Amino acid sequence: MRFTPRAAGATPRDSLTAGAGAVLGISLTGVITSLLVPHAPYLPYIVAPMGASSVLLFAVPSSPLAQPWSVVGGNILSALVGVAASHHIDNLLLATGVGAALAIVAMSLTRCLHPPGGAVALSAVLLNHSTPDLGYMYALSPVGLNSVVLLAIALVYHRFSGHAYPSRHPLALKSPIGTSDPPPQTRVGFREEDVDAALADLHETYDISRDDLAHLLRRVELRALARAHGALVCADIMSRDVIWVEPSARLDEVRHLLVSRGLRYVPVVDQARHCLGIVGMPQAMAGKGTARNVMMKVTTAQPQTPVIDLVEPLTASGVHEVMIVDDDLRLRGIVTQTDLIVALTRVPDLGGA
Repeated sequence: MRFTPRAAGATPRDSLTAGAGAVLGISLTGVITSLLVPHAPYLPYIVAPMGASSVLLFAVPSSPLAQPWSVVGGNILSALVGVAASHHIDNLLLATGVGAALAIVAMSLTRCLHPPGGAVALSAVLLNHSTPDLGYMYALSPVGLNSVVLLAIALVYHRFSGHAYPSRHPLALKSPIGTSDPPPQTRVGFREEDVDAALADLHETYDISRDDLAHLLRRVELRALARAHGALVCADIMSRDVIWVEPSARLDEVRHLLVSRGLRYVPVVDQARHCLGIVGMPQAMAGKGTARNVMMKVTTAQPQTPVIDLVEPLTASGVHEVMIVDDDLRLRGIVTQTDLIVALTRVPDLGGA
């Protein structure tokens, strides 16, 4: 049993960043609301549950509970439920319990679960008990306005905090050639249905989206593979005698080179050996012109880059070769998909068998 949990991935810097965000968020929310809304003696400019919302927005912005719809929808819906409970249930203690319970149900059904919403519903019941004329507009002001302003501040703040907000769902992995087959990196190891089955087995709800969880598990697999092959770097496996063309090479010359050498692509390199781009047969068939006119952006790595770092670009990005360059972008070698496979499987040379 753990009594002192720590958010996964949290660092002291993240804690300071979250604290600074809360200072700005709560303070500015109160100030902006006071400027936009006429003062009402029985209503605060900022409701207490905004403090809890700020914890989620600034401390765990990747949480599904901290996303924009959860913050705004959850708080407003909970305020409506709380006001309704206080209007229809005379017993204060029963009204508080019913208000919080209905807020949970309503937020869950509308997919905007936000823990501070329970406090919003409770505060609405208590406030209406002391202020009988509290109406449903309470859900819009101050609760809704507070939520929108705090959210807007968080959106701006996280542009500079180093965190992505709103949380970006990992892109669905698709076949690099547009077929219905799953991409190579998902054909072994766990599958999406395994994640669903594991979650069902545990009978628990976790504060992470299913897509984010699957993305995290794939990163774990990659890190484990990196540990097993951590000593290998690109300089160990790259081809050093690289065939290349100059930017001024005619496309018919490039086509001949690709066919005669059995190459998929050829790098475009200037006289100082700077790697400028890459040309494949589709580009070389473009007609007349030079390599400079049709070359594509090239994927690069450095000689000291761990080999395992090339797994993702060479399997998930439609890239067949990675150019190995130095700090000045001078071409030093090339690593192909075949080089990567041999390196990771440690296939011995059987040529003399």
